[in-house]
Amino acid sequence: ESMTITIDRIDPFAFGVLVALYERAVGLYASLININAYHQPGVEAGKKEAGKVVKLQQAIISLLRSNPTVSYTVEEVASALNVPNDVETILKVLLHLSANPDHKIKRLLQENTPLVASRFQAST
Repeated sequence: ESMTITIDRIDPFAFGVLVALYERAVGLYASLININAYHQPGVEAGKKEAGKVVKLQQAIISLLRSNPTVSYTVEEVASALNVPNDVETILKVLLHLSANPDHKIKRLLQENTPLVASRFQAST
């Protein structure tokens, strides 16, 4: 089943009412099918993994900013941080950092270069 809710305007009050409605609907439905909607070990595991990524991001930024004249490949960053098994995560973090100008990390683009061979460097 589905339902459509139409409201005249979105303001903080209306948004809060919608959040409360769905929050209660989830809790009620979970209790009807005998599930504890508020005990979600996967959520806690996700928070722990996100914390590891944030810590890795801080280490990447620190490495690049401490050597602003050096450009690094993803593998070189992994090696310098002694996390050779985190190449994929490092690539995603570097792409995010280089896409956000506030971080002042740039991706040095080269023609026909595979993504993992891209070089990254702190910018001033």
